[in-house]
Amino acid sequence: NPQPDGKSFSLILPLENTEGSSFKRAADSLVGQLTRDHSLATVFGILNRAIADLELQLPATPAQAFGPGAVYDFFKALNLVISSAQSSLLIVDPYMDDTIFDAYLSDVPKTVAIRLLVEGYSAKVKSAAQRFTIQNGNSIEARRSLAFHDRVIFIDTGECWVLGMSIRKAAESKPTYLAPLSPDIATLKLSHYEQVWANATVI
Repeated sequence: NPQPDGKSFSLILPLENTEGSSFKRAADSLVGQLTRDHSLATVFGILNRAIADLELQLPATPAQAFGPGAVYDFFKALNLVISSAQSSLLIVDPYMDDTIFDAYLSDVPKTVAIRLLVEGYSAKVKSAAQRFTIQNGNSIEARRSLAFHDRVIFIDTGECWVLGMSIRKAAESKPTYLAPLSPDIATLKLSHYEQVWANATVI
């Protein structure tokens, strides 16, 4: 039964009074069974908006920016991030398709448990995941949800990277970026997406 902790409240403090008041009311209502689902959705919604605000305030120096056409530079940078996983990998991208397997997952160690959260192209991802598992031996789960729009990668539950656009089309015709989040924000971001994952449809 998740309850907001001190870190959650510290995120909300800088927000305008209406958001802070809504968060406190929703958090206090989590103990009631009748209002729990609605209150939990409110809490996660406000936290997600607070995290998004913090992401915008992050210094630009750790991020890597890629101009239009820099598809190979983006490929190298993202491949380095994904292949660094040692135990678990969660890739969140609404427009991810089956090209993720050849381009990025073939170098992931067989001991890494892979989870893919998508919106469209779920049939292609499902088919490729089945064949990839047979040949490579990785544990792969794929789920579909309409409850997100971010592009995020979680490495070993400790690292979190955000992308400016979908992996499928990154840097082809528009600029994009690849940026790490601080550990505190990464933990909150992962908590939110674990909730999305739990409610997503298995494909």
